[in-house]
Amino acid sequence: METNEIEIVKNLKRLTALHFRTLKPANDESKNYIAQIEVLNYLELGCVITDMLKLCILALDHDMHNVAEKKNQSINVSLVLETVLQMFPLSEMEFLSCIGEVC
Repeated sequence: METNEIEIVKNLKRLTALHFRTLKPANDESKNYIAQIEVLNYLELGCVITDMLKLCILALDHDMHNVAEKKNQSINVSLVLETVLQMFPLSEMEFLSCIGEVC
């Protein structure tokens, strides 16, 4: 490898360590990764899951009255969007921009 290519590889490894933080390797040998989201407690986790499911049902059925018929069963779209925002790999996107500058 040329000196320039070696420097590029070193640079890419450094950038990878800095920016690839969303996915963490699983502790087994399956080559799987884990993405974590932050929740306050089990109740908030349950609300996120049920709201995501309700949102999917609405998208499929286009029928709001089946999901939000009962009191306290409306969808907390803000909570769903906050969760999706936590899962968005912004640091990895920054890495891709850095790659564009290196190459």
